[in-house]
Amino acid sequence: MLEMPRARAVPAVLRPAARALAAGEPVLIFDALDREGETDLVILSEMATPELVRLLRRDAGGWICVAISDELRARLGLPFYSEMLAAAEPEYPVLGALRREELRYDTRSPFGLHVHLRATYTGIPDNDRALGIRALGELARDAGRRTDRELQARFTSEFSAPGHLPILCAAPGLLAERKGHTELSISLARMAQLSESTTVCEMLGDSGGARSPEAARRYAEAHGFEFLEGRTLIGAWRAWSSA
Repeated sequence: MLEMPRARAVPAVLRPAARALAAGEPVLIFDALDREGETDLVILSEMATPELVRLLRRDAGGWICVAISDELRARLGLPFYSEMLAAAEPEYPVLGALRREELRYDTRSPFGLHVHLRATYTGIPDNDRALGIRALGELARDAGRRTDRELQARFTSEFSAPGHLPILCAAPGLLAERKGHTELSISLARMAQLSESTTVCEMLGDSGGARSPEAARRYAEAHGFEFLEGRTLIGAWRAWSSA
């Protein structure tokens, strides 16, 4: 069984965003100007609906991915994508060169397996994606009450691979190790005492690049959504995790 962390108060600065996620509302998270310089539209996975998926697709426009904690990744026995490439390299030597990550914004990526919810058809329509995202979120929600064997059996009975739903795996140390949207959103969920699976999508601009933080903040204000900066989350995490 997963050992549940002791209860701690939700940091005051995060309470509006925590309430929004719990209510099934999106929040916006901007990482940093010296990192990706991107804002992601974020929802709690277990609250996914076709309408929310449509919002991510239409108003954000980036890649819709499901983030999970490292604890859940390990309990499910899932590898990072880079580990799958390494395992296949002896038979496919070209993967040795491809898997040498040269990211300009980080030391490594969080990409994991791409999965398909067996109950859906192609997995791409909003209805299909919402069902798949919600199933992963519910798996995260129920993890504390299940053994590893039970979790793996449920996961493999509900999902197959490959598929159209990318999983992002948070770093073991969360924001102490990596400060991407995967870790920012999972840290928010943990501090908010919510299920530790979020769904993220980069907000793009009309110019073809990332939407500027100013434009993303205006969007948040116009729609009544919470907007968080990475530095706010990082500061809250340091105080919360050391309490």
